[in-house]
Amino acid sequence: MMRVNITETVLRDAQQSLVATRMPFSDFEGILETLDQAGYYSLECWGGATFDSCLRYLNEDPWERLRKIKSKVKNTKLQMLFRGQNILGYKHYPDDVVRKFVALSAKNGIDIFRIFDALNDFRNIETAVDEVKKQGKHAQGCICYTVSPIHNLEKYAAMGKELEKMGVHSICIKDMAGIMGPQEAYDLVKALKESVKLPVFLHTHSTTGLAPVTYAKAVEAGCDGIDTAISSFSGGTSQPPTETMDYSFNQMGYETGLNDKVLKKINDYFKTLRADYIASGLMDPLVMGTETDALVYQIPGGMLSNLISQLKAQNAIDKLEDVLAETPRVRKDLGYPPLVTPMSQMVGVQAATNILVGERYKNISKEVKSYVKGEYGRAPGEIDSELMNKVMGDEKPMTSRFADTLEPLFEKTKKELKDVARNDEDVLSYIAFPQIAEAFFKKREEKESKTVYYTITRK
Repeated sequence: MMRVNITETVLRDAQQSLVATRMPFSDFEGILETLDQAGYYSLECWGGATFDSCLRYLNEDPWERLRKIKSKVKNTKLQMLFRGQNILGYKHYPDDVVRKFVALSAKNGIDIFRIFDALNDFRNIETAVDEVKKQGKHAQGCICYTVSPIHNLEKYAAMGKELEKMGVHSICIKDMAGIMGPQEAYDLVKALKESVKLPVFLHTHSTTGLAPVTYAKAVEAGCDGIDTAISSFSGGTSQPPTETMDYSFNQMGYETGLNDKVLKKINDYFKTLRADYIASGLMDPLVMGTETDALVYQIPGGMLSNLISQLKAQNAIDKLEDVLAETPRVRKDLGYPPLVTPMSQMVGVQAATNILVGERYKNISKEVKSYVKGEYGRAPGEIDSELMNKVMGDEKPMTSRFADTLEPLFEKTKKELKDVARNDEDVLSYIAFPQIAEAFFKKREEKESKTVYYTITRK
């Protein structure tokens, strides 16, 4: 009986998509040991926006969160999403920082590193893949899926071969906007299985309603594993429900290794949380429904919720439709990059700026300028010539790997921080998010001195 490996996303992508990554450790601590007994292939619990959110909003040390998860999850592999040379941020970091980050993530508990580059420029994931292998962990290389006049099966199959040659242990097709249809999934998985000898995984979102059928056809074509979310945190911009997919695959004659009774316990636990999040307004009904317009706009769940909050903050939510319509136009101008972090944010912010200012590219963001200059890697297609001239003038964009131009940063930053950073993990938190990490360190000091004072006075 063929096995379908199931990765549970409730601790990372599901809560990132539905509640903007605001789930504190204390909310899920009580269910970790149960999650560990369900029979999942892996638990996606770190990376993506979790790191930033821990420091910025939850007043948590992300490294400490990872160690705490690891201390309770003994049998199931822990998985993280790693943005290649961008690590967890929105810009490229030097190789020494990438290597250090991988090494410490492995040391603190990560077993599987899902590594992607937003442009599928694999020069930007080589260092991370190499270091994951050196650490004796599982390197999963990603192909970011998108639909455009320049993306086709041959191109994706060639990407698969490139990843295999690099030495990754498995390949993940990353459909961040939930736009992959069942036939596309079948054809793409089949093409990859014929091109490479590696396990192939598929990640998608329920945004457009296609995901369950897409998963079924992908598995029919030989897909080895899929991502799901426990049902109370599934659907909308999250993943399809774990229990439903488990039920479907068992009926189709596949084995998942999941325990139904344990899944019920997990879901009952998260149902209560969901009710709390809806009551507090943290879970916005807008991200819970099926949004077939995404087949036109190709906007991933996380990006949609970011756009909504960005427009709400500027009292311009009435402009949402215009911004959604402008997004594919900006994407075309930028040479059809896949809409995944950081490209999704860059395209979304630029589209919103174009609409709110009332003139296209009157204000061009710093990130879009860097992208046009070639600092994020090779654009998949041609960048609009007018936009290119506006940004570059007579200069030519760079063709080499941007990280090769960056000086080593880790030891230098460590020296500068002196006593501010307690360990190497703190140094990396600071490199990723300087101001936010600094504010977090300060709060941590204050909290600890209050605790000490309280303990002394009680004695």
